[in-house]
Amino acid sequence: FNGDAMLHQVSLHQGKCSYRNRYVRTDGFLAEQMEKESLWAGVSEKNIKSKRPGWGAEGSLKDTSSTDVVVHNGRILSMFYRCGEAYRLDPETLENLGKETYGGKFPKDGFSAHAKVDEETGELLFFNYGTTAPFMHYGVVSPDDVIINYVQVPLSAPKLPHDMCFTKNFSILSDLAVQFDEKVLAKGGFKNVTCRKPCHFVIIPRYGKTEDIRFFEVKKTFVLHFLNAYESVDPHNGHAIITLDGYRQCAYDGPMERKPDMSWQNEVPEKYHKIFPTLGGLDVLVCKLWRWKFDLTTGKTCWEGPLDDKVDRCAEFGVINQAVAGCPHRFAYSCTLKPGWFLLTGFVKHDVVDGTSSSYEFGSNRFCSEPAFAPRNNPKSEDDGYLVTFVTDMNNKTSEFVMIDARDVEAGPVCRLKLPHRISSGTHACWCPRRLLEKSAYWKTKRKTTPSKL
Repeated sequence: FNGDAMLHQVSLHQGKCSYRNRYVRTDGFLAEQMEKESLWAGVSEKNIKSKRPGWGAEGSLKDTSSTDVVVHNGRILSMFYRCGEAYRLDPETLENLGKETYGGKFPKDGFSAHAKVDEETGELLFFNYGTTAPFMHYGVVSPDDVIINYVQVPLSAPKLPHDMCFTKNFSILSDLAVQFDEKVLAKGGFKNVTCRKPCHFVIIPRYGKTEDIRFFEVKKTFVLHFLNAYESVDPHNGHAIITLDGYRQCAYDGPMERKPDMSWQNEVPEKYHKIFPTLGGLDVLVCKLWRWKFDLTTGKTCWEGPLDDKVDRCAEFGVINQAVAGCPHRFAYSCTLKPGWFLLTGFVKHDVVDGTSSSYEFGSNRFCSEPAFAPRNNPKSEDDGYLVTFVTDMNNKTSEFVMIDARDVEAGPVCRLKLPHRISSGTHACWCPRRLLEKSAYWKTKRKTTPSKL
């Protein structure tokens, strides 16, 4: 997580495929290139002693912009999970376009990773967090890059939220179990601890104010990533319901459901053993596909429970067809995990209506990144499209771009294109249909009038 961001892009257009990569030229990247040395400490160092003031909730880390990527108003935005700047790149050439400013109104507390784009409205929904009250802010950016809502979200403590979700009319934030240690904060340090206060999800109307916020208590947990949320009406009592799907960390339920897999000790040099468990092993957190239901009429959580038909399966880094984001969905696509490692080994397709699943594994020592769902032109169904990802084969030190027909995940890749060199396993990805690029203001105006420097 300390490495500089490098974006990898595949473009499919008129029967041809192209690949390119670029570093995100952040302020930290440029400074260290100039000085030819590391200037900022990493997130896993016990005593964060940077040579220069930094960014993020801690204020001392390097903003690597290496966590998440979306496309809004025809441009890529890359973001940092500890809150920082949002860096812009051209989605076709990957030319760096500088930092997003929103006309001088970019929030001083920055953006967290996992801002969300609503393809239907073209809006960007975002949040940030910090170490002083109210601890969180939430905002909305219009399709033409104007911040049209920005409000305080008073959390119970200085938390470390990671993701958000949205419906057609509401946004969902989290007030969960991981927080900064307030005693350590008071001494100028930083340490993550488990919060003893109840866990809540925070629901706010998309254009709502602080006084409109509602808190819904749930079982103690933390959630790295959400899938989707939508509104409905309970047919039995007529109550307004919000349904939220994501990956609940079930390790908070008490005694571990499984002993952590320690086989990594045979693969990792001993000098890294002390730090390795904090960086790998999502299976240790017992991440499971989960559903929560919130009753807006009563103001209470009315149901929560697992969605996966295989109760002992751990999964994370899920996606849906973004065309149904904020609406009821039938299919979800999760990544399976290598025990003890932060590595993704395959995909699971969940039918959350029928309660069934199918899966595909890439094979021994072959690791994928989070997929993106690429819908087919003129799709006939929600799953009429492809799961696209990069796969790195550590057996022969190669990488490839892979496409899997989402209607038949078990059949495996329908297309494999070898990359010119091996790349590292990544985390997040997105797919942007060309039709969305071409209708954006950036594509119609600045891109056509400003020649590329590349």
